[in-house]
Amino acid sequence: MKKILVIGYVWPEPNSSAAGCHMMSILRLYKKQSWQVEFATPAQANEHMIDLANEGISSKSIMLNCDSFDTYISEYQPDIVMFDRFMMEEQFGWRVEKNCPNALKILDTEDLQCLRHARHQAYKKKREITQADLFSNLAKREIAAILRSDISLIISSFEMALLVNTFKVDASLLHYLPFMVDLAKYSGKTTPFSDRKHFMTIGNFRHAPNWDAVLTLQKIWPLIKKQIPKAECHIYGSYPPPKATALNNPKMGFLVKGWVKNAFTVIEESRLCLAPINFGAGIKGKLLDAMLMQTPSITTSVGSEGMCQQEPWPGVITDDLTEFVKASVRLYNDEQEWLKVQQNAMPLLKARYDSQQLGAQLITKIMGIEKNLLYHRLNNFTGAMLKHHSMMSTKYMTQWIAEKNTNK
Repeated sequence: MKKILVIGYVWPEPNSSAAGCHMMSILRLYKKQSWQVEFATPAQANEHMIDLANEGISSKSIMLNCDSFDTYISEYQPDIVMFDRFMMEEQFGWRVEKNCPNALKILDTEDLQCLRHARHQAYKKKREITQADLFSNLAKREIAAILRSDISLIISSFEMALLVNTFKVDASLLHYLPFMVDLAKYSGKTTPFSDRKHFMTIGNFRHAPNWDAVLTLQKIWPLIKKQIPKAECHIYGSYPPPKATALNNPKMGFLVKGWVKNAFTVIEESRLCLAPINFGAGIKGKLLDAMLMQTPSITTSVGSEGMCQQEPWPGVITDDLTEFVKASVRLYNDEQEWLKVQQNAMPLLKARYDSQQLGAQLITKIMGIEKNLLYHRLNNFTGAMLKHHSMMSTKYMTQWIAEKNTNK
């Protein structure tokens, strides 16, 4: 039986974030191959984490900057190791290389953090993103992790192009893997226009782009409320801080609801999903969930980025806040236009998010590289160079910290 070790940045929380859902879809795909799957992480356990044992997945708590990981992985001897985000490759990749040199190494980027960081910096300074923003020290670390890995999973078609064309990463090291959806579960009828009411948005409040979107909604909501007096805007999301709950304003119909057990229920009950996302990266789980519930969405070019290309959007895409308000009011009141854009959801889902097709493509890619791993690595000279001892500052820093902790 093939053994796979997944080293997570956090324990999977599919009810808290799109990243948690994406991770679970990958873990379940591996289990379907009859592989032995173990999930290890240095993160603390919490009440929202999924019970991996119920999924047939074993789990292990590991420590950062500690030689105990060497003993652990030497005994486990995985055939495949997948790192969740580049920081885990940076911390544990060299230890995997030392103890399991023949293990296939996969990096699940989730989204390009260097892109999100660069956009955030430019947004705070109220200017366009520059090459200097993008080519940051964070980018150097993230791209280095991609180059050291045998395969990197990229969730956005935009980020695939950015890596190949701007960062000059060889396409053979990348694999496009957006959210995987079992479309058979969502092929039925949905709640009709007349039975829906109010606007909604959802997102983990710890994620900076989500919090900024809530602040943008607070800014434009009075303009929508003025034209639709009976409407409310419901704000859902995990980990709402006091600054978020302080925005709750029943008089204005701006309601910060916080955690919700079933996101699909509140999305399907709503007439529109609003996502005025000003910066970020990857693809947006809230917008995919809106498609699944056939709830039209109004978002920005950053919000829809990488989620569609030639396919029409199931809603409206605009970066102009005045147009955002107009589109919100128009779609909320006009059933015929609402129905027209709603019909775009299923074709887009079938074209890009079919788990059957995407899962088969990933397994084929993994098996193909495994069979020719030596040749694959020989063709990645830059990755080999980055593994040379003179380039491994993170390894030596980790060893220094481990030794320091031992002598305390």
